[in-house]
Amino acid sequence: MSQIRVRLDDGVTFLDFDSPRGARVYRHSAAHILAQAVKRLYPNARLGIGPAIENGFYYDFEFDAPISAAALERIEQEMKEIIGARLPIRRREMSREEAVALFQEKGEPYKLELIADLPADASLSCYEQGDFIDLCAGPHLSDTGQIKAFKLTGLAGAYWRGDERNQMLQRIYGTAYPSQEQLDAYLRLLEEAKKRDHRKLGRELDLFSLHDEGPGFPFLHPHGMVIWQELTDFWRREHRRAGYEEIKTPIILNRSLWEQSGHWDHFRENMYFTRIDDQDYAVKPMNCPGGMLVFRSRMHSYRDLPRRIAEMGLVHRHELSGALHGLTRVRSFTQDDAHIFMLPEQVEPEVGGVIEMVDRFYRIFGFDYRVELSTRPEKAMGSLEMWEKATAILEKVLRDRNIAYRVNHGEGAFYGPKIDFHLMDCLGRSWQCSTIQLDFQMPEKFDLTYIAEDGQKHRPVVIHRVVYGSMERFFALLIEHYGGAFPAWLAPVQVAVIPITERHHPYAAAVFEKLLNASFRATLDDRKEKVGYKIREAQVKKVPYMLVLGDREAEAGLVAVRHREEGDRGACSLADFIAHLNEIVAAKK
Repeated sequence: MSQIRVRLDDGVTFLDFDSPRGARVYRHSAAHILAQAVKRLYPNARLGIGPAIENGFYYDFEFDAPISAAALERIEQEMKEIIGARLPIRRREMSREEAVALFQEKGEPYKLELIADLPADASLSCYEQGDFIDLCAGPHLSDTGQIKAFKLTGLAGAYWRGDERNQMLQRIYGTAYPSQEQLDAYLRLLEEAKKRDHRKLGRELDLFSLHDEGPGFPFLHPHGMVIWQELTDFWRREHRRAGYEEIKTPIILNRSLWEQSGHWDHFRENMYFTRIDDQDYAVKPMNCPGGMLVFRSRMHSYRDLPRRIAEMGLVHRHELSGALHGLTRVRSFTQDDAHIFMLPEQVEPEVGGVIEMVDRFYRIFGFDYRVELSTRPEKAMGSLEMWEKATAILEKVLRDRNIAYRVNHGEGAFYGPKIDFHLMDCLGRSWQCSTIQLDFQMPEKFDLTYIAEDGQKHRPVVIHRVVYGSMERFFALLIEHYGGAFPAWLAPVQVAVIPITERHHPYAAAVFEKLLNASFRATLDDRKEKVGYKIREAQVKKVPYMLVLGDREAEAGLVAVRHREEGDRGACSLADFIAHLNEIVAAKK
C-alpha cells in the first residue's frame, strides 16, 4: 500500500493510494498543480474544472489562442518546479460574496458560473497553494511535494460542462502515481493501448468506419459483419438453449407509449423525435416498452411463467458530439435485450440463471469481471418500500452465490435496482457491459397481469437484462482485447491459402474449394508475388492459419500449416487440418 497524507477539514489524515478515495485525492491535487502551472505560463487562461478520473486527471482551460501538444513539455517543467517547492495546500472557507469578489478580481468567468449554480445556503471553500487558488470542495494533499511521479498524456477539445452549445475549451489530460515504477508501468500500458485502439485496428483490418455524414452512426464493413454475425449466432444458440424466445419490435413508437413507460419524463433529453400524422413519435432509446406490449398482447397463466423474451434491438440515443468515441460511445447501437416475466417466487432463480449466462459468455471471450449493485437514483419511479424489497432480493442472490460486489449508490435505473458487470480487458481497463435490472414498476405502468393459481389476476415481476450490452461497444472491446487477432471462430478470414508459384495454383484452388465446402472462411492468394510477401501480408491481416503449398504438398496431397503466432507447424493432410480447425472453432478457443 502507498500511503499519502491528505489534509481534511479535521486535520491530517492518512489514505492509501490503492484505495479509490486515496487515488482520487492524489490525482485531483495533481490537477490543481497542472492548473497552477498553466496560470503561471499563460496568465490570461481561464480555468474550467479539473477532476480526477479513472487512472488520471484532466483540467479544462480557455486560452487566448489554442495551445499545441508541444506545449505540454513546458507545462510539465513548470509542474516539476511547483512540486519541488513543496508548497503547503490550505483550505479556505468563504462566503458566497467573498468567493464572487475573488474570482471576479481574477477574471474567472467559469468559476463564477459554478458559484452561481450552487444552492444559496451552500458553504464555499477554496484551496490555495502558493500563488494559486481554486474553487474546490476538496480534500487535497497537505503539500505539492507529495506528487512523486506524473505525466501529461494528451490534449483534446471539450465543450464547457459537456454542452455543445457552450464554449469549446482545451482539456489537458494527465496521470500521477506515488512512484516512478508505477507510472512507467502505466505508460507502457498506454502505449499498448494505442496499438490496440479499435479505431486504428478497425481501419487497418477494414472492419468498420465512421463518417461526418452521420456522426455517431457506425458503418460495418464485410469483415466487421462476419464478426458481428458470429457474435449474434452464438448469442442466439445460447439463448435458445436457455429457453428464450426472440422478438422484433418497431424502432419508432408514439409519444403516449413513452409517457406511459416513464421515459418521456426521465430520459427525454437523450431521445430523438419525429411527427407522423400530426402526432409526436420517438425513436426508441430502449427496447423495454416494446417487450411489455408483446407480453400484454395475450393472456398468460402462471403456468406460462417465467417467459423469457429476447431482442437484438436497434436503439438511438442522443449523445453530445464531444462525447462520441469510436464504437464505444455512439448514437445508434444494438442492445441484446431480454425481458423475463415471472412469478415473485421465481425472481431469485431467474436472476441466478442470468448471472450464469453472463459468466459463461465472459469466460468464452477471456474476460474477467467485477460486480456492482446499483441502488435507487434521486429521480426514480415507485415507492421506497418497493425499491428496498427489490434491492434486498438482488443482494441475497449475490450473497447466496458468494459473489463479491460493491454498492454503487444512486446509480440504479429509474425503474429499479440493478446488478452491473464490469469486464476487465487485457490492459486492466474496466467496461460496464452486462446488467440485470429488477423491475416492479413497468408491470404497473403497462397493467401487465397473469392468471394465478387462485384464478385471480396478479402482476408479474420483470427482469431487464443484457449480456453483450451494446453490441457496438462489445465489438470495440473485443478488437482491443485481442489486438485485432481474433480467435479462429471469430476471425473474418480463418485460412489463407498461399501457393508458392503459378504451377501450384491448380492444387491451391482445389484446397481452397474444399475449405469453402467445409464452411470455413478462406482466401486464395494467387497473385504474382513472392511467397514471403504473401505470408507477411496474411500476418498483418492477422489471419489465424496459412496453408503454404509447394511441390512437396501438391505431390503428396498435404498442406504446410503456418500459425500466425506459432509459425510453421509442419505438414499434414487437408482432412486432418480441417478436423483440427473444426475442433478449435467448436470449442471457441
